[in-house]
Amino acid sequence: MSISMYSASVPVFTRMLGHLLQWLDKAEAHAQAKKFDTSVYLAARLAPDMLPFTKQIQIACDAAKFGVARLAGVESPKFDDNETSLADLRERIRKTVDFISSVPAAAIDGSEEKDIVVPRRDGNIVLKGEFYLKHYVQPNFYFHVTTAYGLLRHNGVGLGKGDFLGALS
Repeated sequence: MSISMYSASVPVFTRMLGHLLQWLDKAEAHAQAKKFDTSVYLAARLAPDMLPFTKQIQIACDAAKFGVARLAGVESPKFDDNETSLADLRERIRKTVDFISSVPAAAIDGSEEKDIVVPRRDGNIVLKGEFYLKHYVQPNFYFHVTTAYGLLRHNGVGLGKGDFLGALS
């Protein structure tokens, strides 16, 4: 059996966003144990020219919701980029999961050859659905999720490879 566009998108994004929620719980517990305000995480960067932690979460969520919406040919919900706490970030992640989970498999499957228009600052690009998912959405999603993970680790949160991968059974 071949892999489907749905199985390569929604369950993958949902799983990793679930891991991200767990990381935020661990970050909050770490801040409480060390007696510092969790807002420290929100502005965390690995380099001065890097987007902060909050933006990493926002972009990861956007990658998942826009990716699924474009493949399915449906409108993506608009989220204001106004999160100012870990609780706000959790809510954004949950809203993303709720949206992508609401898109039926039948709307995504068969989109391999569909033209996907990706708006960019320097002009739209058009990619075929399978290429878009494999070489644009997934790498972008994982880049920002991994960066969020790295920022939390850099700030002392006790995360390991198992937290990133999750249970494999």
